[in-house]
Amino acid sequence: MSRMPVLYLSHGAPPLADDAVWTAELARWSAGLPRPEAILMVSAHWEEAPLTVSATRTLPLVYDFWGFPEHYYRVRYEAPGAPGLAEDVEKLVPGVRRDEERGLDHGAYVPLVEMFPDADVPVLQMSMPSLEPERLFEVGRSLAPLRDQGVLIVGSGFTTHNLRELAPGADAAPPAWSAEFDDWADRAVRGGDIDALLDFRAKAPAARVAHPRAEHFAPLFVALGADADTPAERRAVIDGYWFGLAKRSFQFG
Repeated sequence: MSRMPVLYLSHGAPPLADDAVWTAELARWSAGLPRPEAILMVSAHWEEAPLTVSATRTLPLVYDFWGFPEHYYRVRYEAPGAPGLAEDVEKLVPGVRRDEERGLDHGAYVPLVEMFPDADVPVLQMSMPSLEPERLFEVGRSLAPLRDQGVLIVGSGFTTHNLRELAPGADAAPPAWSAEFDDWADRAVRGGDIDALLDFRAKAPAARVAHPRAEHFAPLFVALGADADTPAERRAVIDGYWFGLAKRSFQFG
């Protein structure tokens, strides 16, 4: 079995399903990936300590958003659970607990609906026990052996994320803060500047505007850690903007 790549993607909001360009980009991306045995999702929308893995069986989705049209709350994604993967995570990371009642949140299922629409790959979601970059990087490093077992590790966030500063339309030109941070992140990731990325608050332009909280950038640190010991090609697969937010997404390996 060949080693699986690691992904960091910008997951969008529920209306991503209505964006023909973005959904096509995600579908093409997944079509070029090796078929995973299972998927481990690290979503910006689940912060819980100690590190927790979600239900090892299929459960209703978590519609963790408000004020959207009713049809977004009718989306289903009944992927199989991944109890074996949960056991593997528990072996690799000390102190893991389980939440057997938590389904996939929108940071997990929104991109998966577009990338693996048949919902036939087992999925396990994992919480972020901290937003501390170094801590998440080490978690990712601990999880790296899963790649050799056919597990696709996916960090799901947003390369820039400030909902108070959204541009007026989906196709609007990005504000300067978003474009500057996006360009910096692209160069830092492709150049392998891990130290700068872990210290992005101090090193990146407009960091505190691009990320008033770090939760949507934080899944990147898990992905970087999972690729740290045997780094391969790091490339941006998707770029561009949505309501001014950078939807840049990366593949490692």
